[in-house]
Amino acid sequence: MSLSKHLSGSRRVAAVTSGLVAPPEAASQVHPPSFSSSRSNSDFNSNSNLSISSNSYPLLNNRNLTSQSIKTQNLLKQLTPKHTCKMSTMPAQHGHSEACCNIPPVVATGYSAKGSYEELGGFKSYVTGPKEATKGIITIYDIFGYYPQTLQGADILSTSDHSQKYKVFIPDWFNGEPAPLSWFPPDTEEKQKNLGAFFQKNSPPSVAAKVPDYVSAVSAKYPEIKSWAILGFCWGGKVVSLVTSKPDTVFKAGVEAHPAMVDPADAENIKVPLALLASKDETPEDVKKFEANLTGPKYVETFGDQIHGWMAARSDLENERVKAEYIRGYETVLKFLSQHI
Repeated sequence: MSLSKHLSGSRRVAAVTSGLVAPPEAASQVHPPSFSSSRSNSDFNSNSNLSISSNSYPLLNNRNLTSQSIKTQNLLKQLTPKHTCKMSTMPAQHGHSEACCNIPPVVATGYSAKGSYEELGGFKSYVTGPKEATKGIITIYDIFGYYPQTLQGADILSTSDHSQKYKVFIPDWFNGEPAPLSWFPPDTEEKQKNLGAFFQKNSPPSVAAKVPDYVSAVSAKYPEIKSWAILGFCWGGKVVSLVTSKPDTVFKAGVEAHPAMVDPADAENIKVPLALLASKDETPEDVKKFEANLTGPKYVETFGDQIHGWMAARSDLENERVKAEYIRGYETVLKFLSQHI
């Protein structure tokens, strides 16, 4: 059954904008991303010694949808707040990492991924990280699959914290058929039909159901990994919510970056430490309620001038502000994981 049938009102518009359900027929692309807002308040500060390459990725098109109806236009305004949400933080439990001192230069055009591809649990998987790693991260990519920005993020996680070693795994849930950028903006009936079929085939609940068996398969090949975390981008954020809300979850911590379809009800059952890094495009009220419903250790922050997807495939690393927040996002993830796994 299509996920769009379960959504209504502002939550359905949020899901459309996040790329979780097909857009309404009247949708069209009208406004570009804005990077003019000031940085969100955070306990995690970027290190001044970071070296950033002058290389850049090709500009990725941001997808924002509007409708001719006044109601939908008003809802879309709520998805792009002009202010930054200030969220509370959970104090560090086990000290903190020196990851901010070790983030390598972020390169763009021509980035050479450090990992390799393996067959694990029946899925092609990008694998990166040192052999001696005893901690693992399962990354759930966004709907565009193996984009250079996403692979570079995995390499950053696996190489930047010299005090903790991580091995990162990105399974190809889409079996080589991610959503192509040519479908965006979804301004034709054919594109909308394609997106609807894609999301029905690759719903977050269906993928979440596969994660435990996948982790078991990876653990069998890499028994040296003793503890696990899970990170999800956009569409993958919903997968993280579903997986970590299970009482028997194997994961010691979870991270959601610019998650699609933020549902405060999901947070009520999440007991493991969880971080949520929101963009300006997630509904602020939903993010606040989600944070309030988390009962375990947590870190919630809104990167108020970043678009949905700034840490994954939609990251425009040609923009210096985006590049800086891309780095800070991964620093934040590393510091949170260093405290909890």
